[in-house]
Amino acid sequence: MDIRVSGHQVDTGDALRAHVDDRLQAIADKYFSRSISAHVTFGNGPHGMFTCDIVAHVMQGVILKGSGQGSEAHPAFDQAAERIESQLRRYMRRLKNKHASNGAAASLPGEISADAGYTVFAVDGDGDEVVGDAPPIIAETRVDVPEASVSDAVMMLDLRNTNALLFKNMGTGAFNMVYRRGDGTIGWVEPQRA
Repeated sequence: MDIRVSGHQVDTGDALRAHVDDRLQAIADKYFSRSISAHVTFGNGPHGMFTCDIVAHVMQGVILKGSGQGSEAHPAFDQAAERIESQLRRYMRRLKNKHASNGAAASLPGEISADAGYTVFAVDGDGDEVVGDAPPIIAETRVDVPEASVSDAVMMLDLRNTNALLFKNMGTGAFNMVYRRGDGTIGWVEPQRA
């Protein structure tokens, strides 16, 4: 597994790098023997805290994200790694349950495009005004819309650690969306049938 460690205004010494390598390699060996890569970024957070963000490419189409904060870099990383490990545990449990109920091997449908482009559209005006109700609009292009069941879409939403996921429902063939609500529950949007 290719593990990259970087720091934003934080010195990542040999001991921290060794700790990161050992822990992520142990997680990868436990859940996926052929993990692709992980990128760990340390930074300075608010109030003298350290932050740690982990982006792990476990297999094609499965990207896990975890973050943590701590008074030191090691606890911040441990918190983020625990989040990654709990996501992997949930994912593996869901795959085993699906495999047992279907009697066939389960796979995660859809793939994430590695070369998605981003465009930030400028806000109209001279720049002298502060526009509070009109945040900049960011357009993402070249994103694959996976074909999945609702339960698989919720699993992908958890694994990708995003707020919303558009998918093509395998049962109806219509485009649906699952999203994380403010109270922590999952919402599901299905278009009205004609």
